[in-house]
Amino acid sequence: MKNKLLLLCLGALWATCSAWVYAEQPALQTIATLDVQRYMGTWYEIAKYPNSFQKKCARNTRAEYQALPDGTVQVLNRCIMADGQSTEALGAARQIGPATSPKLQVRFAPAWLSFLPMVWGNYWVIDLDPQYQLVAVSEPQREYLWVLSRTPKVESVAYQALLARLAQQGFDVKRLEPSPQE
Repeated sequence: MKNKLLLLCLGALWATCSAWVYAEQPALQTIATLDVQRYMGTWYEIAKYPNSFQKKCARNTRAEYQALPDGTVQVLNRCIMADGQSTEALGAARQIGPATSPKLQVRFAPAWLSFLPMVWGNYWVIDLDPQYQLVAVSEPQREYLWVLSRTPKVESVAYQALLARLAQQGFDVKRLEPSPQE
């Protein structure tokens, strides 16, 4: 009984602290509009917040987006692991809202599980240059962050300017981990 009470108290404390932390930050702002057709193609991962599902990726992480006839987007993520083997994850994305919405959801679970809300993760475009060459993607709680580029290398000036904009949005840019590209 004591253990259950302790777990209950810890859970309530965690929920309260989580709500307080998120309440301190303003709502995450996306870009105004996204031209999904221009977004299609290959994007190289320049940096990311470390996460559990990319732990094995050591270098050459990239994402390929392809528009499908049904209006969804095929997502193919690839990387090279430390042992030199390549790995990939095939998923799907869907736009949330109007045709110019920068808010998407992605899933890497099998298609037959698409009806379950929890298999979809938020993929919000929060910064994108007018030429569609450098982008930052996150989700409302700011737990995940990716910086992607059309090229494997990014000019330092452009990258530093992006980091400054991300910091203004409440991101801890020191958490960003560089993603080696060869």
